[in-house]
Amino acid sequence: MSDANRVPRHAAIIMDGNGRWARKRGLPRTVGHQRGGDRIHPVALACARKGIEYLTLYAFSTENWNRPPSEVAALLHLLSTKMESVARACLRDNIRLTLVGSIDGLSLESQQKVKAAIDMTAGNNGLTLCIAFDYGTRREIARAAERLASQGAVPAAIDEEQVSANLYTSGMPDVDLLIRCGGEIRLSNFLMWQAAYAELYFTEVLWPDFGDGDVDEALVEYARRNRRFGALPDGASS
Repeated sequence: MSDANRVPRHAAIIMDGNGRWARKRGLPRTVGHQRGGDRIHPVALACARKGIEYLTLYAFSTENWNRPPSEVAALLHLLSTKMESVARACLRDNIRLTLVGSIDGLSLESQQKVKAAIDMTAGNNGLTLCIAFDYGTRREIARAAERLASQGAVPAAIDEEQVSANLYTSGMPDVDLLIRCGGEIRLSNFLMWQAAYAELYFTEVLWPDFGDGDVDEALVEYARRNRRFGALPDGASS
């Protein structure tokens, strides 16, 4: 791996462990989610300082609607209220805020708040911080197929580039490094197309505790990896 490739261009994080963080402290799960929300900008800033161009954070999955209604309501409220403060911090630090997935499940007022937050940082040209909300790869691919069909695409002519162009992440590079916090070892329907050749990094650290040092550890491990994308190692023969 060349020096230029020792820092991922696009990193993605599954922000797991908010509820367990709260439970360990005898606090409501909602407090854990609030503390997790507080980590979004600091981690994004740490990634920006390391030269990462894109950071996608898994905030709410298509399956999270199955959680208890009170917790879902708290998560939706947190998104709509937290986005403004995150956007103001991002505006200051030249981070562009965007979103993949859908905000159709939010109230009209909350949708307007999210859109306003995204518009606030549209002129920034530093790291792109992408919040994955109501996101799931299976739905994303089904949506891409629907869009291709509506465009009159010829089935036999559909290729990977056309599919990628119709995903939520169109225009973004594939994921180089995917981090999961909280000790679980699974992808949970997150960026599975985009992370086809990503390096996977699992940590026991709960998301509310994830900080600059944890970013550094993940990047050190990433730099050790030999990314071959299906090719043989240098000097190897079949």
